[in-house]
Amino acid sequence: MVKKKKAAKKAKPVKKKAKKSALKRAAKSRPLQRYTMTLDLKDDPQLIAEYKRYHEKIWPEITKSIRDAGIEDMEIYLLGTRMFLTMEVNDRFSFDAKGEADRTNPKVQEWEELMWSFQKPLPQAKPGEKWLMMERIFKLER
Repeated sequence: MVKKKKAAKKAKPVKKKAKKSALKRAAKSRPLQRYTMTLDLKDDPQLIAEYKRYHEKIWPEITKSIRDAGIEDMEIYLLGTRMFLTMEVNDRFSFDAKGEADRTNPKVQEWEELMWSFQKPLPQAKPGEKWLMMERIFKLER
């Protein structure tokens, strides 16, 4: 007895809406630029604990200024008094534009002044410098 082969199913045409969402996902999956920076906190356990509490729920105006600058993700890590910041930014981000926006935003200025009461410059920082860019010395390649 010879079995008949089933007819192959025809592929359904891609709907425009599905196509658009696939394009959006592809655009979101583009690699972001990553920056890593470092800064010290003052060596005072009470100040460090207070600094951590402020970062449990930062002010909404600060979150908005970060996102508006094109920063997609930001994390701060701490070991002793040394902080390590990593941020991933989109194509709109520029350090110059972020700096200018921060200088003209009173709430960001208030936050920065408050945070500086917990922070201290690194020994190699120039006058007025806070977060310093770190050099990547290794990357695991795929």
